[in-house]
This record gives sequence, structure tokens and C-alpha cells, in this order.
Amino acid sequence: MDNATRSERSRNAALEAAIAIIARDGPGRLTLDAIARESGLSKGGVMHQFRTKEAVLKALLERQMAHFEEFSNRYMAKVSATSANPELATQLATVREAATAPNSAALALVAAMVENPGLMSLPRDSEMKRVAVIKAEAADPDLALLRWAAARGLLLSGLFGMSPLSKAEHDRLFARLLDDAQWNGLAQPAKEQPTKELPAKARSVKSGATLPAKAATPRKRA
Repeated sequence: MDNATRSERSRNAALEAAIAIIARDGPGRLTLDAIARESGLSKGGVMHQFRTKEAVLKALLERQMAHFEEFSNRYMAKVSATSANPELATQLATVREAATAPNSAALALVAAMVENPGLMSLPRDSEMKRVAVIKAEAADPDLALLRWAAARGLLLSGLFGMSPLSKAEHDRLFARLLDDAQWNGLAQPAKEQPTKELPAKARSVKSGATLPAKAATPRKRA
């Protein structure tokens, strides 16, 4: 085995160990020592790949984001020719995948939020671009964003252990969010902002009409 292959295997082993620790013990228990014990690598071997815990978290986020980006690309290829809102459909399906996949990107997301909120700029920048596309393609951007936000809410509430819903209910709600037929009747075109009504005097001035001259006030006699 060459050095590059050995290094890649060590890196993957360390990241898999980190995910296992976060899932089992929580992000607070993630340390380089814990990764070494979990992976079977020496601490020196772990530190050869990652000098700090923050570097591990950043690598986890980047790896999981790449994984779900690949999922999104495959899904987009399937729906781009048939869906009226292919970006929305793709993102809803990707969130559902993250919510149901074991040891998903969501675990890395929680760890990053707890340990270093600044790392959240990585997924946030990507989400901002996706939201812009969702709004641009939708006949009713607000409704599209509501569906997207509802899917994110299902993911995060389950992730933080706050959801009272069963797995069957989660699956059913995700299926409904993905079904365009359930939403077509609710879609409304974006409305233009109404023009503020001007007072009659202002309308006359704006239209070029001449206002009547103000009557002269009679002068008082001395």
C-alpha cells in the first residue's frame, strides 16, 4: 500500500470515528484522544491528519456536504425534465435523505454548532444560493419557501430530539411536501406591491394640473 492510500484510509477512519463518537456520546466528548481510541489509530496518526478538533469538524462538514451534493446532483438529473420546481424537489428530497440516513451530515452540523458556530458559514452560503434558485423557479415563491422551511423543521426537530412525531408521520409529511399536486391549488402568483394613494392635491400636482390660486385676504381698514 502506498503512502497516499494509507493516509487516505487513516483520514477516513478518523472521520468515521468522529461521527460515531458524536452519535453515541455527543459533540462534547469529541477529542483527538477519543478519535484515536475509537479508530484504533495512534494519537500521532490522528494529529498527522488533523491538528485540532476544529479541523476534524470542518473536514466532517465538508465531507458530508460533498456527499449530499452528490445525492442532489443525481436527484436533479432525474427530475429536471419532469418537475415544475426541480430545485425545490431536489432540496426536499435531500433534506429527507439527511433526516433518514444514519450518521448523516446533521450530526456534523450539530457538532459544529456547539463547538464553533463560525463553521456554519460553510453550509449557510450553499443554502443561500439554493434558496435563490428555489425562489426564481417558483410561480409562488412564498409557498415554495414554506415547503422548504417545513422540511428543514422536520429534520432539525428530529435531530434535536424535540419532535413528537413518529417515523411513519415523518415519512408521510415528507411525501406530502414532495408531492406538487398537493400544493398546486394553493399557489398564488407573486403580487405587486400596491401603489400608495396620493392626496388629491398631490395627484393634481403630479399630473401637471394647475391648482387654483389662493384667494387674496382682504386688507383690514386702518
